[in-house]
Amino acid sequence: MIDVISLSVSAVAFFAVAVTPGPANLSNATIAMSHGRKTSLIYSFGLSFGLVFWGLIAASGMGAVLQGSVYLLMALKIVGGLYLLWLALQTARSASQANPEVLTVPTEKRWFLRGLVLNVSNPKSVIAWMAALSVGIDSNDGLQVVVATTLVCAAVGFLNNALYSYIFSIGGMMRAYRRFRRRIDGVAAALFTLAGLGLIRSAFAR
Repeated sequence: MIDVISLSVSAVAFFAVAVTPGPANLSNATIAMSHGRKTSLIYSFGLSFGLVFWGLIAASGMGAVLQGSVYLLMALKIVGGLYLLWLALQTARSASQANPEVLTVPTEKRWFLRGLVLNVSNPKSVIAWMAALSVGIDSNDGLQVVVATTLVCAAVGFLNNALYSYIFSIGGMMRAYRRFRRRIDGVAAALFTLAGLGLIRSAFAR
């Protein structure tokens, strides 16, 4: 039988991790302020499906295997770090442009793929999933509980990404971004760089 309290605890634990500012939330907020709600929501769907990918990995037990596979985890971290550095370069280019309209705007499909790739290339997501699932799932629980908990956490992930899209695409946020765009993009580029280098560094940490 599914325990509603355990589901709620897992949902709260996962939301606490998901809502924390990180590369995914930072990029989503920046896109919402610069390109508007529709584009940000498309991007957020990509982020969410990338998060679901790691949820399925964690729920199937492959998360523990991944954590124990040194070379596979190392490769994923390097790929994820390089992708964050690529995002840093793109954001830095935006910060260097006095006129943002000269930059090429990706299509809706590419926005979705960018979000998807960002979360799929970040193996740290599986750690968050494993932590949330371990809070609400007991060793004696069956498949039904595992599926229910995974679905609830996935819904929380979609909700978190949608909230970022809605909050940062309100008029005041977008006006502030247009006014301080180059400074905001500069800070975002620096944070992406730090996150990317940190992920690559952790790939070689023992």
